[in-house]
Amino acid sequence: MKEIVLINITGPDRPGLTAAITGILARAEVNILDIGQAVIHDTLSFGILVEMDGGEVMADVLKDVLFRGYELDQQVRFTPVSAEEYGRWVTGQGKPRHIVTLLARRVTAEHIARVSDITARYGLNIDHIDRLSGRIPEGLPADQGKGCIEFSVRGDPGDPAQLRAEFLTIAQELNVDIAFQQDSIFRRNRRLVVFDMDSTLIDAEVIDELAKAAGVGAQVSEITERAMRGELDFKASFRERMALLKGLPETVLEEVAASLRLTEGAETLISQLRRLGYKTAILSGGFHYFAEGLQKRLGIDYVYANALPIEDGVLTGGVVEPIVDGQRKADLLRELAQREGISLEQTIAVGDGANDLPMLSIAGLGVAFRAKPLVKQSAKQAISTLGLDGILYLLGFRDREGF
Repeated sequence: MKEIVLINITGPDRPGLTAAITGILARAEVNILDIGQAVIHDTLSFGILVEMDGGEVMADVLKDVLFRGYELDQQVRFTPVSAEEYGRWVTGQGKPRHIVTLLARRVTAEHIARVSDITARYGLNIDHIDRLSGRIPEGLPADQGKGCIEFSVRGDPGDPAQLRAEFLTIAQELNVDIAFQQDSIFRRNRRLVVFDMDSTLIDAEVIDELAKAAGVGAQVSEITERAMRGELDFKASFRERMALLKGLPETVLEEVAASLRLTEGAETLISQLRRLGYKTAILSGGFHYFAEGLQKRLGIDYVYANALPIEDGVLTGGVVEPIVDGQRKADLLRELAQREGISLEQTIAVGDGANDLPMLSIAGLGVAFRAKPLVKQSAKQAISTLGLDGILYLLGFRDREGF
């Protein structure tokens, strides 16, 4: 009669341990039903679910495993598994799987406790916990750290929207980011990433910088803020702001462009996306002149933004249709996906303002980056704690994979 046994082995990590244990099992023609191994700070945790003949055969095999484990300075535990327990385990593989990603400058026990408490209350079982971020050296300033823990969970949360709302609440309370997404084949098979420009790829609103040079900074900044919060129609606010820039010398554009700084992690993210074969695009309600400069600097594939009409060396204060607003961004995302021959599920959209919500809502992965509260609440995923390169964690990439 066949018996099922779970073998757990813990102790110092040693080369050859897996070969030694499985070699013993191989001599008895044991079937491996499941296997997993993790090493934390040079300490091994190794589990094997096996099926073997019962009676003396099983007793001899387990005795040999126990003695070999002792020789290798390991603790060995055997747990019999009934047919009913095994059947429930097999049935559980059909349950939906999700990924919970915790991002913080420093990951603390409270962060893990709060996240795992919410997953438990929504009936989600944690299958795996992995650290995606690199090892943090001693003495590194707290604001320069970068931590990411990924939870693989199984089960049906019932109300995903409410679950995300709870994650958002504790994320704001603890100053962390928590992403919740379905674990599907698309997660590491996305091929196109589109970005807003102002306050996303760069840490400024270009139109506000131009307005300062024109002496109308306060007026334009107020309009920009209200538009990004979703309080004003983007097209109307854009025309209003452009009119205030009438007469600004063309030479100011170059001065403003030279002063713009990339957002934390932008260069790393774009370079890694290019290395991995992703296509990238800027879809901006800002200006093509500045977006084109970023395209050359970062190697971005596509750029769509608004023109700056100039006559006799000064800005006219007018606009050129069509204005790139929220709906236009969503339409452009669809066009680019079609051009690249991919589905929208294989796209990523990143932005911070209300006019980014249409493209964030249709992308396979929509990320609100250091966004206004309305945008954070409306988007499925948000990153505010880390830089733009934190998006790579949402795709499942690890620091040791080269970024």
